[in-house]
Amino acid sequence: MRNLEEDDTLEDFQHREVTLLEETRKVYTAGAGPAVIVLAEMPGISPRVARFARWVREAGFTVWMPSLFGRDGAVPTAKEGRAIFQRACISKEFRALAANESSPITAWLRALAAHAHAECGGRGVGAIGMCFTGGFALSMMLEKAVLAPVMSQPSLPLEEPAGMDIAPEELERVRQRLVDEDLTVLAYRFEGDAFCRAERFAAYQRALGDRFVARVLPDSAAGPKSERPDDFFRWIPTPHSVLTVHLVDEEGQPTAAARDEVLAFFRRRLPA
Repeated sequence: MRNLEEDDTLEDFQHREVTLLEETRKVYTAGAGPAVIVLAEMPGISPRVARFARWVREAGFTVWMPSLFGRDGAVPTAKEGRAIFQRACISKEFRALAANESSPITAWLRALAAHAHAECGGRGVGAIGMCFTGGFALSMMLEKAVLAPVMSQPSLPLEEPAGMDIAPEELERVRQRLVDEDLTVLAYRFEGDAFCRAERFAAYQRALGDRFVARVLPDSAAGPKSERPDDFFRWIPTPHSVLTVHLVDEEGQPTAAARDEVLAFFRRRLPA
């Protein structure tokens, strides 16, 4: 059992440099079977994000986990996490504040999905975004290889509760593809989440109809906060991270059931 309060060396992942669209990024891969792209929440690939990636690997998939921000494997602290968050908000790669715009990084992520599919084979690729990257999984549907998108507490744009971080024309293309190919998007949030509010899920529901499968968990289902006074997530006032920080890994817990549903979704959409 790994200590989630210690930095994770990610030694059981292959550390790769992947160049796509003339840009090179570090990507951590592990496992065998169809590819699943795991996008870390803010402020980066924490031990709990890595734990989720290992669950995906153990479920029979090849995990592809790109480094998008932060210090890979680090336990997130308030000071470091705040600095990472601030840099990401002004980065040209992300559209943290603007509604109805797609973040430029999603083009690279779509190329990664196509690359992973070519390498791993199978019917297609899964993608899961969390928090800052939550909506990216939907934008990745513009790549035909992506068949199983999951949005966990999509938090962008930060200042518009009903906003979506995808351009209208891209959203329409995704909607049409979901209908044409009989696909769905799984989405999760806690009821009282201050960063992913009910208005955002309602907007996605209006745009995608019954292709948007929403799961709203009660705040009481969230696990306790860390006891470390410098923990990044102690300063988030509401339950937030369904599949990582606030997941309770016990049978019968709603967050554990959400994780199991995500893994079953990948198995159903991405048979080996």
